[in-house]
Amino acid sequence: MDRKSRRYLLTLGEAETFHSHLGRLQHDQLIGSSVGGWYRTDRGHVLLAVRPTLGDYVRQMPRGPQIIYQKDLGNIVSFADIFPGATVIEGGLGSGALTSALLRAVGREGRVITYEIDESVLPKAMRNIHRVIPDTPNLEVKIGNIYDGIEERDVDRVVLDVPEPWQAVGTIADALVMGGVMLSFLPTVLQVHRLVGALDQDGRYQMVESMETLLRTWHVTERSVRPIIEWWPTAAF
Repeated sequence: MDRKSRRYLLTLGEAETFHSHLGRLQHDQLIGSSVGGWYRTDRGHVLLAVRPTLGDYVRQMPRGPQIIYQKDLGNIVSFADIFPGATVIEGGLGSGALTSALLRAVGREGRVITYEIDESVLPKAMRNIHRVIPDTPNLEVKIGNIYDGIEERDVDRVVLDVPEPWQAVGTIADALVMGGVMLSFLPTVLQVHRLVGALDQDGRYQMVESMETLLRTWHVTERSVRPIIEWWPTAAF
């Protein structure tokens, strides 16, 4: 990160060089050195080197389908109560951002089983996931339509990022343990309305809640405090 808070995501390699308008910086200067140190380019500019967070990587990861951003990832993990050791069914692999967050939350003792209808998204999504979590023996990706049903039973949590989640309401209720949680991430309130109607009609879902999340960042200095104009998609659950 430079003095103007611009961020540059890179993978370090021996004998490689980082190039930018600020100059060149040899990767060897960083490898084996302290995280959080300041490093000087050949043009005299200084850069702060830190390990990227999951949120940092999500904002810059190669896109396939739409990314779920970090402001929503945290809420999904929290409101769905994803806990270490949980068995979680995910509907929609996408670009792998949500899958990565779920894997980190369930830990090594938990499982994430993802249903994805479009096999072509797998290579890019798996590369994204493995850059965050290199070893994923507890992840299983199934090519199939979650609307058609899921094989698993006694599932702790179900998290959906699919356009018509109401089509899966019945089969998800069959799969969840008593007291389990189903969370659906949706971009429009019309979709939320239709999903809630299907949940009510099914009759096996209780404590149905709908919410929207918003995030606004602020620029704070000694003489000025103002919101930063930065576009984030709103999210409905």
